[in-house]
Amino acid sequence: MAKIIDGKDLAKKFREEVAAEAKTLTVKPHLAVILVGDDPASHTYVGMKEKACKAANVESTVHRLPAEATQDELMMLIDGLNSDRGVNGILVQMPLPSHLDQMAIFGAVKREKDVDGFHPTNIGLMNLGFAEALIPCTPAGIMEMLKSIDYPLKGKHVVVVGRSNVVGKPLSTLALLADATVTTCHRHTENLAHFTRQADVLIVAVGKVNLITADMVKPGAVVIDVGTNRVGDKLVGDVDYDAVATLASFITPVPGGVGPMTIALLLKNTVLAAKIQNG
Repeated sequence: MAKIIDGKDLAKKFREEVAAEAKTLTVKPHLAVILVGDDPASHTYVGMKEKACKAANVESTVHRLPAEATQDELMMLIDGLNSDRGVNGILVQMPLPSHLDQMAIFGAVKREKDVDGFHPTNIGLMNLGFAEALIPCTPAGIMEMLKSIDYPLKGKHVVVVGRSNVVGKPLSTLALLADATVTTCHRHTENLAHFTRQADVLIVAVGKVNLITADMVKPGAVVIDVGTNRVGDKLVGDVDYDAVATLASFITPVPGGVGPMTIALLLKNTVLAAKIQNG
């Protein structure tokens, strides 16, 4: 039976470390969150981030815009926060209303304040392995989870299912930088099980309930489930957890796995951004 990688417990340790580091800075780190529209899940996530900031000695401010806000209105707000020397990190909560250009917004947030790690310059710095890169929070959190179980990726076969700009692509890059052999799969991959059964580490970030079943997993593999799917009043991942847990060596639960680490790494990025901006 697989051992559980407890994201809640690991995130708590990270938040404590971030809080201690924040106290050493001459200026309290400040995170500005932009929330557009009335998506209930987004409001919940923003509330969780506010609570986490408070516990980690990070100031937070939420800027709310109506769902009908224009691209120009959002860009003006971002421009103002870019210029505000009292703001160290800017996060635009996703998803955005469909009429807004997400890629343009990623590029609009100042590189040094891009705590989501989506700015093209940060992506480039990450690909080149520069330490000052602000790395996307979910992939960075997953890498820390693998470190927590003392699982070096050097020479291992990592299979990432999902190629989003938020998780799949940057995660594949981080695994390559850790000297893993990486296969990235996606919705057009033929015979997905052929690849997933080869994985020493299988990371799934698609958003489809029970996409990965037990017959698709190599015995002893480490399985990281990034999926968040609502089924009735329950939150479940992309992996058939009960069945796969009988085969895997380690597995992350949903909820309580990757999610808490994403928020913890957001706080870490905010402190790093403050340090970059203040020399």
